[in-house]
Parts: sequence; C-alpha cells; structure tokens
Amino acid sequence: MSQVADEGIMTIQVHGPVGLTSTGRVLITLFEKEVEHFEVVNVDMMNLEHKTPEYLKSQPFGQIPFIVDGDLTLYETRAIARYIEHKFGDQGTPLYGQTPEDHALTEQWLEVESHHYMGPVHDVVYNVCFAHLWGKKCDDVVVAAGMAKLEAVLDVYEDRLSATEYLAGSFFGLADMSHIPFTYFMIHLAHKGHIFFCRPHVNAWVAKIHSRSSTLKWLNMAGLAK
Repeated sequence: MSQVADEGIMTIQVHGPVGLTSTGRVLITLFEKEVEHFEVVNVDMMNLEHKTPEYLKSQPFGQIPFIVDGDLTLYETRAIARYIEHKFGDQGTPLYGQTPEDHALTEQWLEVESHHYMGPVHDVVYNVCFAHLWGKKCDDVVVAAGMAKLEAVLDVYEDRLSATEYLAGSFFGLADMSHIPFTYFMIHLAHKGHIFFCRPHVNAWVAKIHSRSSTLKWLNMAGLAK
C-alpha cells in the first residue's frame, strides 16, 4: 500500500479524514518533525468505510487513523506519534526534550492526557458536535458530567502550568501536541472555551500550542482555521 515519492523516498500514508481529531494528532506530529513525504488517504466514515473487511485488515478495531510506512502498518495515534518522533529524531522539534527526565515527564503527561483529559473532552465534543451526524441526540447529562470532570482535571493543569511553560517542562513536546486537536474542537466547535479561559496559565498554554505553525498547517489543511 505504500508509495514511493519521485525522489525515491518512501512516503508515509496516513489513512483517515484530515479534519478528524485523531488524524490531526498524527499530521501535527509530522509537521513538527518536518516530514515532507507523506500522503493522506481519506476514509469515508459516513459510509462506514472504517468498518469494512478491507479496512479491518489494517485496523482490526475499526478506528481511525492508521499509517503505512513501508512494511509497517501502525495504529493508535499516540503510538504513531512516538514512532514518528523516534524515526525522525534528528530533524524538526525534539518532542521528547533533551534529557531522560524530559522524556519521562513527557510520557507521564501523555498518560495524563490519555487517562484523565481525553475521556471527558471526548464526551463533550462528541455529544455537542457529532452525535447528530449518527442520528443521536446530544446527551446533556453526559456533557455536564464531562464538564465537571474536566474542571477537576484542568485545576491540576493550572497548578502544573503555573510552574512550567509546557506540561513536561520548558519545551513543547508530544504531551502538549497530543492535546491540540480535541482542545481546539472544545473551544471552536463545542464552544466550551470558558473552561480554559478562566484559568490564566491553562489559557496561555492553549494559546501557545494553538498558534504553532504545525497546528495552523493542520487547521488550514482541514479547512478548520478560525
């Protein structure tokens, strides 16, 4: 499934809609690492292409996205982001920082994002923005519960970011990057930005990560720029 660019360089294929948050996480990583040779292969989610037998050969859980890089097929976006960082470690932004401590703290905050931040944010964004696309109603109870959980999580973030510029320290890293797509959707699509804006250090951090050139490239590519 992989293709070779004109220059003879193997092209990474990213299988997923450009505007999806999970695809965005992969594309932002590619932009941060200054990877020039990649191709986005659209997946028609509305017609359930991601549930077809052919798609399930590459992503057996029917989720989006996955990448193909030569003989490697890889899914789960944080694993993909880690792979891109390691493969292109000598170029672009060093997304693990410079020291073993930087690396460990990056992994810690990736775990925080995955286990504490992602759940409530997903519940809010899905119900407010996307449930209707699947013929479902917004569940206000789930949204309220998600917002309440997120309040507590962001209190921890506010405390952390009062002491450091970014989550793992003084550098922008994978942990910060992983927050970008869903946080953008929370603010600009779900219109729940007040939960970030009322916390000055969180607000400043969000402004910085959303103004990065990698974020803007993804937003423009997806037609989501505000």
